[in-house]
Amino acid sequence: QVQLVESGGGLVQAGGSLRLSCAASGSTFGIRAMGWYRQAPGKQREYVASITSGGSKDYADLVKGRFTISRDNAENTVSLQMNSLKPEDTAVYYCNAKQFSSTYWGQGTQVTVSS
Repeated sequence: QVQLVESGGGLVQAGGSLRLSCAASGSTFGIRAMGWYRQAPGKQREYVASITSGGSKDYADLVKGRFTISRDNAENTVSLQMNSLKPEDTAVYYCNAKQFSSTYWGQGTQVTVSS
């Protein structure tokens, strides 16, 4: 089992920045990709970004050029630097980890961007 704990959410004005972090604990051997998803009120959860254990990164079109994902394999952490935030980025952000055939989720952290 892998436990994921997110931190770093909060309230920010449009154009501002936030950095989210996610720490994995438990049986972390074999975690391949880690990433972030988000879910806004009344909407489905959507993909934001991911990074493999080898460092390959991928982003949703909506966040390309504004968000940067990074990972520390030794510490089993993944971070999401979010710049130029927009009100439509408001959502609960969830950390995600894929290990062998299993997928794990964190509890989520709220990000609110005011206009």
